[in-house]
Amino acid sequence: MRLIEKASSEKLRGGYYTPAPIASFLLKWGLNGKADCDILEPSCGDGIFLKQIHKEKLPYRSITAIELDPMEAKKAAMISFQNVDIKIMDFHRFCNTIFTKYDLVIGNPPYIRYQYFDRIQQEDAKKIYERAGLTYTKLSNAWVSFVVGASLLLKEKSKIAFVLPAEFLQVSYAHGLRKYLSAYFNKINIISFQELVFPEIQQEVILLLCEKNNDVSHTIEHIEINNLDGLRELATNRLKANGKKIDFINNKWTYYFLEQNEIDFLEKIYSNESFSVIGDYANVEVGITTGANDYFTVPYSIVKEYGLQRYAKPMVGRSVQVPSVCFTKEDWLNNRNSKIKSNILVFPPAYKLADNEGVLRYIQYGESLGVNKGYKTGIRDDWFVIPSVKLSDALFIRRNNIHAKLILNKANVYTTDTMHRVFIKDGINKNAFIASYYNSVSFAFSEIEGRSYGGGVLELMPSETESIFLPYKEENRGLMTEIDKMMRNKTDIDNILRTTNRIILQESFGLSVKEIKLANTIWKKLSSRRLNRSTK
Repeated sequence: MRLIEKASSEKLRGGYYTPAPIASFLLKWGLNGKADCDILEPSCGDGIFLKQIHKEKLPYRSITAIELDPMEAKKAAMISFQNVDIKIMDFHRFCNTIFTKYDLVIGNPPYIRYQYFDRIQQEDAKKIYERAGLTYTKLSNAWVSFVVGASLLLKEKSKIAFVLPAEFLQVSYAHGLRKYLSAYFNKINIISFQELVFPEIQQEVILLLCEKNNDVSHTIEHIEINNLDGLRELATNRLKANGKKIDFINNKWTYYFLEQNEIDFLEKIYSNESFSVIGDYANVEVGITTGANDYFTVPYSIVKEYGLQRYAKPMVGRSVQVPSVCFTKEDWLNNRNSKIKSNILVFPPAYKLADNEGVLRYIQYGESLGVNKGYKTGIRDDWFVIPSVKLSDALFIRRNNIHAKLILNKANVYTTDTMHRVFIKDGINKNAFIASYYNSVSFAFSEIEGRSYGGGVLELMPSETESIFLPYKEENRGLMTEIDKMMRNKTDIDNILRTTNRIILQESFGLSVKEIKLANTIWKKLSSRRLNRSTK
């Protein structure tokens, strides 16, 4: 999803028009042939759902459509049929002032971050959260408050059907929403797509279908289809099959992409007394936030040109610059000699610079580029002084391709926010810590804890990294040399895992060959789903 300040003018409302096949499918599922439904659409845009009701002559009793943008609402009002009330107002305000209840709430809510709400919208959104017993967070997004608000406007037996960003399944700020929906609705269906529905913004979406029927059971089911064409072939009765029992403790719903036996296996791992995570052995922090990596990270040629040797620290900033699980001084020298960016410039406050001509010239160069006016640099006392410059024991790649990487920082290099800094706790063997991560169960948990984006990227934030399963045993330290050698020889990761799984998971952790195979299947399933999207 693009940041709103970079979005096109027609998308400043935070919405992307819903394709007709999605609108049609959601309506048919939600109405299910009933002619006495009162429908609410909280963000109707130009009226795609109204158009589909009209085009397909779907039955209903009444429709209330909310739209903040008058121009969009005007387009929707041009669709003429009976018992439709289009209101030009913000849904948050509508939700907090209306007492009507609905059989179906349906739509594609806007994707707008909290900081772009005006003050009144923020207050109204907070009130919606409080009414639902949830804690409002400034990391939130409009689609979260829309879904919560929709649930507050439902009759005793009713449904919601929304197009949501796939990050709904994963992001921490939606954890409260996921837990809330799990308890509030009896049946939840998630439909995902192998191909991007909105390729122009690289935003993966899912369809969230929730049903409230006053039953005592709470189940969830996931179905994945190739593309929009698959919706035409997907019978709504498939969504009535028995789902998986919802785990109210589990934070992420990526879990439910798996089969029941795979979920049962992961729950067995969770319940194992030996279960531990990276956070038990290390603290993970974001890398150095320079505010302008292109300026502060430089090749050695720039260091020499401006005479910056005193302020140039060794640095690694990209996954491709790390050839193995152990980053050595020799690796860093190879990067430096390859003329890639291998140094980070760490300047002291202005009063300590005196008349260092080279530094002053480089600072003036930065100001000519406007680096000093950036969001991060502009709030510093001296814009060129980078905060939180610390060395870490290990590095964890923030955005990954085939698998997430944990690396021993043997070269004592710094890193930017493209990597996380991992500070290993006292008494923990560093080699054993790194080696213990390279197994199929840890890889599977990295996929569950992280989030995927268009292009097949797996991203993990520090708290998510700390939550990855780690079967640490000090005797695993002997594996470090072997893993390092195999990676430097470009051995396929599957072959590496055959060795590490046997030693780490079977011999040390006690898993059977069958369980190890299942763990590898889980990792492959989740990673392949993510990677396949990059080729569509």
